[in-house]
Amino acid sequence: MSDTPQDGAGAAATAVASSFREKIDAGRFVMSVEVDPPHGIKPQKAVAGARLLQEAGIDAINVGDSPTAKVRMSPLAMSVLLKQELAVDIVMHYTTRDRNALAIHSDMIGAHALGIRNILCLRGDPPSLGGYTDIVGVWDISAVGLIRFLKLANDGVDFAEKSIAGKADFFIGASANLNAEPMETEVRLMRRKVEAGCHFFVTQNVFDASVLERFLDKTAKFKRPIMIGVLPLHNSRHAEFLHAEVPGMNLPDDVRERMRRAGDENGPREGQAMARDLLALVKERAAGAYLVPSFGRYDIVAELVAEVR
Repeated sequence: MSDTPQDGAGAAATAVASSFREKIDAGRFVMSVEVDPPHGIKPQKAVAGARLLQEAGIDAINVGDSPTAKVRMSPLAMSVLLKQELAVDIVMHYTTRDRNALAIHSDMIGAHALGIRNILCLRGDPPSLGGYTDIVGVWDISAVGLIRFLKLANDGVDFAEKSIAGKADFFIGASANLNAEPMETEVRLMRRKVEAGCHFFVTQNVFDASVLERFLDKTAKFKRPIMIGVLPLHNSRHAEFLHAEVPGMNLPDDVRERMRRAGDENGPREGQAMARDLLALVKERAAGAYLVPSFGRYDIVAELVAEVR
C-alpha cells in the first residue's frame, strides 16, 4: 500500500455512489464483510483484502474492534485508512469494553468528524478470552448505553444533554445472537436496543437454517433490517474451536461432521459450499448478509459475494 491514495481513491471514497444506509433504506439486499485491523503497525494486508472485496461488489466493510479480545489496531484508525484508499462504505465496530464514558464520547464525535457514520455498538468479549488475564474490562456503559448516546448525538446533545454544536448523523447498529438459548432472552435484549434507538442489527454467525428461520420469525415485529452473519469454515479444527470456545457460536453436529469428512485439503471449499447454501436462504429472508472471512481468506468471501451479485 502506498503512502497516498492510488488512482484517485481518496476522492472516490468521499463520493460513494450509494451509501450503505441508503441501500438498506431502499430495501436492497446488502452485503458487508469483516476486515480485521492488523495486530501490528502494518495495515497493507487488510487494505489489500478490502480492495479485493470492493472489486467483488461488496456494499460495506465492517472494521472489527479487537474481536475475541485480541489487541489490534484501533478500529477508528483502520476505518479512516480504508476510507482514504477505497470507494466503499465503512461500518465501524465499537465495544464499550475498553473505554469509559468520556473516552467513548470523544471517540464518537471524532469518528463523526472523520466521516465515519455507521457504528456497530458492541459490549465486547472479556479480556481473558484473548489471554490477557491481568487486564480488566471497563464497561462504564453497556452496548445499550452506547446506542442511547449515539441517539442523543443525533438529537444534538451529549450524555449530559449539553449541545454538541449540531445534530450528528450516525446510522446505529446493534448486535444480536441468534444462537442464544433461550432465544426469548435475546429477543428481549433486542427490544431494549430498538427502544434505545438502533437502526439495524448484525447477528452472530449462523450455521443452522432452522435456527435462522426461527430467529427471523421471532424478530420480524421489530421492523428493523437484520444482517445475518455467515462464516465460511476453514477445516474441522476450526469448526470444533468455534463450537467449543467462542461465545455465541453453536455449530450443529452435521456441520461439524461435514467438515471432518472434508479433511484439511478440501475443508475451505466445503466451508464455502455450506456458506453458499446459507446465503441463498439469507437473501430470501433477511435484509443482508455479514460475511466473516476465515484466516484472512478474502478470496473465498469475494467469490461468494460475486456469486450472489
